[in-house]
Amino acid sequence: MDKKLATTIGAAARVARNRLELTQADVAERIDVATEVYGRLERGGMLPSVQTLMKLCHELHVSADELLGLASNGAPRPGEPPVATQERPEVRRLLRTVRPLEPAKVKLLGLVANALNRR
Repeated sequence: MDKKLATTIGAAARVARNRLELTQADVAERIDVATEVYGRLERGGMLPSVQTLMKLCHELHVSADELLGLASNGAPRPGEPPVATQERPEVRRLLRTVRPLEPAKVKLLGLVANALNRR
């Protein structure tokens, strides 16, 4: 493994993730890897596969050149969505927890949330 390249990719991914105000778990879920694996990638402990690198580029709204350390302007590409996300990290974590629940439990959580919102 090329440690310098792994460190470069990891650092660029971290900068892009922070710019989007995403957690490591958010990105891991979006690129379909375990959170621990994504954390290792950001720390420079591993190199992503080409497929994972492509997913990272898409989800972090960066070019492969930027992740590989060949370009670092940090500006979004034309036509890309704005860097600000719509949900706070706490809300995204809650959504990840709720998604696998059965519909009856989701409905119950909705009732609880509505009751909390009225107070």
